[in-house]
Order: sequence, then C-alpha cells, then structure tokens
Amino acid sequence: MHHTDRDIRLAAALLEAADTLTECFDTGQYLQRLSDHCVELLSARAAGVMLIDAGRAVSVAGSSHQECLALELLEAQHGGGPCRDSYGSGRPVPPVSIRAAHEDARWPDFTERALAHDIATTYAVPLRRHQTLLGALNVFVPPGNGAAEAGLPLAQVLADAAAVGLHNQRAFAQYRSLAGQLQEALSSRVRIEQAKGMLAERWNTTADDAFGTLRRYARGRRMPLDLVARAVVERSVDETELRGESGGASGGPA
Repeated sequence: MHHTDRDIRLAAALLEAADTLTECFDTGQYLQRLSDHCVELLSARAAGVMLIDAGRAVSVAGSSHQECLALELLEAQHGGGPCRDSYGSGRPVPPVSIRAAHEDARWPDFTERALAHDIATTYAVPLRRHQTLLGALNVFVPPGNGAAEAGLPLAQVLADAAAVGLHNQRAFAQYRSLAGQLQEALSSRVRIEQAKGMLAERWNTTADDAFGTLRRYARGRRMPLDLVARAVVERSVDETELRGESGGASGGPA
C-alpha cells in the first residue's frame, strides 16, 4: 500500500495528540500544535481551538502560522461564531461562506473581522469525548481553496484525537494529585506517630498522653498537628512550653 506524505503527517499528528501523559504538559502548546497540524493538513490560512466550560471560553490557542489572526478571530466569537455554534450543538459547523454569512448578519463581529483578513470560508468541529464537550476547533480558509468540504471529516478526526488526549491528561493530573495527597497524609501520620513515641519515651509516659500534649499544644497555637510533630521530630520545639501542655500527665524527668 502506498502512503502519501499527507498520510504520514496525519499519523504523526494523531500520535502527538495521544501523547499527553506527561508531568510537563502545557495545554496552550498542545492546542497550538493541533492547530498547526490543521493548517498543514487542510491547506488552511490559520486554525484555532477554543476550550469552553459552562458556556465560557477558558482557553484559546491559535496556529503558530498566522497566530495573531487566529487568536483575533477566536476572540471575535464572544458574541457568536462557528466555535460557539459547534460547541452549543455538539455537531460540526459545515463550511460557511464568510461573505454570505456577513450579508445574512450571522456572527456580525466575527464575519467583519474575517472579511478584513480575506478569509473566504470557515468551519468548526467540536472537541468531544463521548458526551463530554470540551470546546471546538475552527479552521479559516483563504480564497481559492475549494477543498473545505473535504477537510471537515479530517478536522473532526484531529479534534476527536485531541479530545481523547485532553481527557486522558486531565484524568492523569487528577490521579497524580490524589496520589500526592495520599502520600502526604501517610507521611503526616508517620511523623505524628514518631513524635508520640519520642515524647512517650523521653517523658516516661503513655503514647496517648503524649498525643494529647501534642494536640493541646497545636490547638493552643492554632498550628497544624503535623507541623508540631515535625518540630518534635526535628527537636526544634520549645520542650518547656510543650510540657506545659501535658495536662498533668505523669512521668519522670525529661
């Protein structure tokens, strides 16, 4: 089977879209690369992505080629545009003539700016993972490019791949955050147990009495219990003050 250069570039773009499980992931750069692939594969003048949450744009990114143009046309859609329509319906917005849309007063702010930059046609596809809508990908086509209709399915493939990548990255980030919280909780518990044992041994008292002292000391000074335990372990706490919170617990000399 013969593979064209375009086939190879598409495969590379899809692989890149899936590669999101990294600690240094940057959403803006990721969306810009997606837009760049659209420009290269769809012979567009520019492309951009708008991430939307609860109807509000939370992130926009344009292709590095004609980036200012892409960002301007995305920002012009706050009052309506292809991205908004695609996100709102969850379906693609097929290629639309900018001039015809302007004459019909469809997206007036957007079409006015697009005409000023000699954009002839535009279309948009949703970034969607199953039933979850993340935003939309918008492609801006110059005059003389008659392949816009054929480019719509390919744009949707790229958008679907990006939606999977973004979904996986968000899940990855949530799991990493949860793992970090669990590790910190475990470390905190270990420090508290260590501090209890150290005080119980030094003061010749029970672990429960030592814990009560730690807790009263922390509450009296509005400090996290873990912070007090850390100070005990590192021997940086004023032990005279600490013993003053012993509540009359029995024990021999320190």
